[in-house]
Amino acid sequence: MGTSAAELYERGRAASNAQRYPEARRLLARAEAAADDDADLRARIHGTLAYVLAHTGEPARAEALGRAALAKDGVSEETRAILAGQLGVLFTRAGRLDEAEHMLTHAVDVLEGTALANCLLNRSLVHMHRRAFDACTADLERATALYEQSGDADAAAEARHNLGYAALLRGDLVEALDLMARSRPVIAAGSPVGAAMSDLDRAEVLRDAGLVDEAENLLETVAATFGAARMTQARAEAEYHLARSLLQHDPERARQIARTAARRFRRLGADSWAARGDAIRLDAELDAGTAPPAADFAATAAELRRAGFPSEASAVRLSSALAATRRGDATPPIRLSADAPVPLRLRAAEVRAARAGSRSRHAESRRHAAAGLDLLSGWQRSFGALDLQASLAMHGTRLVLAGLSAASHSRDPEVLFDWSERARHLSQQVAPVRPPHDDEHAADLGELRMLRAELTGQEWTTHPRVRLLRDRVREHQWTATGAGDTRPRITLEALRDELRQERRDDARTELGDDAGTAALSFVYSGDSMLCVVTTDADSTIGTLDRAAIGAATDGLRADLDVSASIRSGPMAAIVAQALDERMRRLDDLLLGPARPLLGDRRIVLTVPGILAGIPWAMLPTMAGRPFTIATSMSRWAQERHIPRGLTRAGLVAGPRVPRGAGEVQAAASVWGEVTVLAGNDARVDAVTALAADVDVLHIAAHGRHAADNPLFAGFELADGALFGYDVDLIPRVPDTVVLSACELGRSSVRWGEEALGMTRVWLHAGTRSVIAAPAVVADDVASDLLSAVHSGLAGGQSPAAALAAASVQTGLRTPFQCHGTGF
Repeated sequence: MGTSAAELYERGRAASNAQRYPEARRLLARAEAAADDDADLRARIHGTLAYVLAHTGEPARAEALGRAALAKDGVSEETRAILAGQLGVLFTRAGRLDEAEHMLTHAVDVLEGTALANCLLNRSLVHMHRRAFDACTADLERATALYEQSGDADAAAEARHNLGYAALLRGDLVEALDLMARSRPVIAAGSPVGAAMSDLDRAEVLRDAGLVDEAENLLETVAATFGAARMTQARAEAEYHLARSLLQHDPERARQIARTAARRFRRLGADSWAARGDAIRLDAELDAGTAPPAADFAATAAELRRAGFPSEASAVRLSSALAATRRGDATPPIRLSADAPVPLRLRAAEVRAARAGSRSRHAESRRHAAAGLDLLSGWQRSFGALDLQASLAMHGTRLVLAGLSAASHSRDPEVLFDWSERARHLSQQVAPVRPPHDDEHAADLGELRMLRAELTGQEWTTHPRVRLLRDRVREHQWTATGAGDTRPRITLEALRDELRQERRDDARTELGDDAGTAALSFVYSGDSMLCVVTTDADSTIGTLDRAAIGAATDGLRADLDVSASIRSGPMAAIVAQALDERMRRLDDLLLGPARPLLGDRRIVLTVPGILAGIPWAMLPTMAGRPFTIATSMSRWAQERHIPRGLTRAGLVAGPRVPRGAGEVQAAASVWGEVTVLAGNDARVDAVTALAADVDVLHIAAHGRHAADNPLFAGFELADGALFGYDVDLIPRVPDTVVLSACELGRSSVRWGEEALGMTRVWLHAGTRSVIAAPAVVADDVASDLLSAVHSGLAGGQSPAAALAAASVQTGLRTPFQCHGTGF
């Protein structure tokens, strides 16, 4: 006896649910042939086949088949409800939201059990598109409960994943990632397509968090998976999201991919999705410097509004206003509802600031930019993890540059300083709350250490297991690290008060009345570079030659590396002379305007990401002078009052550092309370435990900067790398950290002002001062200099003063410099 039509239908439906669409079509065709006169079963077969056709690029045929099945006689009320639900899915994918909601609500009113849960899940997507989050969440929670009652773990995981997507749209990235991460193992176990569906949404979380490289790699993989499965609509959706991410940094490629996605959507009859692709293309053309015709913006906005995407229509109108501003055309007032999404309100602030700036109304431009940044700051305050705070700065890059540009036009030190601090504060305003110990998280980090050692000499981050563990580690850190107090910003007058107090304190010590501190706030507005020079008496603005600085820094790191490696022989003098000439040129360009005001003062400076690689300690003006590179003047002013009292030291020598053991032993000899870890004792758990118990931590180890994610930069210890993520778990970090490790003073610049690296990781964790180098330093030079630094620290000198004195004492000029609150 052959397989019955009902059995073939159930097998075809299961294949469809598992995204095995070619198999589903074959089984459903056989079921249809065997169905004879069973009108109800035939209607269900046609409804499922319509669903398969819609997913494989035939939406018009799918709709016709579904409507025909719905219209047939002899079909039960339950089957009609199932067919209505399936048509609702088709209409949702096409952006026909009113029709979709009508069909799905009819199904919800009739069905029960798992069938009801399916329709609730699908209707939640309609609510999601309309940003009706309360209704969306209610449908998803009800669907999850029904799936759990029926024992359908796969469907329950999908519903929870969609709750995560709703959290993403509300702006809660931590909850979004948590819900998606918990659901993914179940979803991914079903099929590669199921995993790709989950990853498509996860990529949106990563993109909104500013981790665009990871998001784009994931989206390219997802698009390829959908393409191989002949899921044209899903592939085009992945391309649409890829283009959205590329807008942040590669508008030309964004334009090309958005155009391709829009063409695919139009061939499928998904006109509303095509309009969404057009919106990305128009933004990409605008970002690339061309101004698309106003009619193109108007047509796209009208199509999105008709399709039920009011927020995206508003975004297109804002882009149209920005294009008109750049053309010099008049634009109508910009109005948004109070509940508009945060990214849309940020875009509105950007357009308002640009419009005011184009009319030379710079004070108004600053007000609009400040309003946008205040909105972004409110969003950031809910996140404690360093990489999430820093990456979210992506959303404020244009606002920061608009505010800095308007501030530079004011030529007012108060105004420019305020905007310098705003820019510095954008991802540094929230102090983290240390997460509790988690055994699973610790095990993931331990396995990553083993893999990094095993994959030495390879691009270890491309290994599939590394990627999985990396994602888990980051996601744990996002969800486990809480947000603590918000650090306030200081005004310029308050900073001058601090400098006056510093001068009075110096006058009461052996430093004398001519000492004191000068504050240098370097500001980059995108097209100019300025410096606010502040002393206890006054503040002035110096104008710097941005083009000349760029020319002088071109090839700088290569020169530093060569200088560190060639220290003898016929080339040594030539290399040293070339580096000396470069340092003198940079000194004149960066510090020349401020030099008349500096005298013998110490210097606290803040620098934008574009200057992150400057070896300030090697500039002639800095020779023998204590200075510190602060994360912000606000944090420096707050922390300088905390008593230092450095009494306990911990020193660590990692493997394969020829003079490492000698370096730490020499440094240890000047301390009374000291612990030294070397050889097999220098293990990650021992070093992190030591870090929590000392005032000064010195690590002499090989280190590697990780440009793609600086939190995976690390020191090489006896049992593997100590990552930035490990630092973020230490419950109490040392006051001062000395990194005698190549490259770990380097930073990656992500979004405008933002520079990240291992130095920043320690400062974010709560360390006040980090001594590190942004370039390679020969082992023997580092050993001699840093041993002398410890003599100063043990003798009561501040880190910046100890470093300056050690340089004078040893005669060594190196790129080691003090970061944070060095005095």
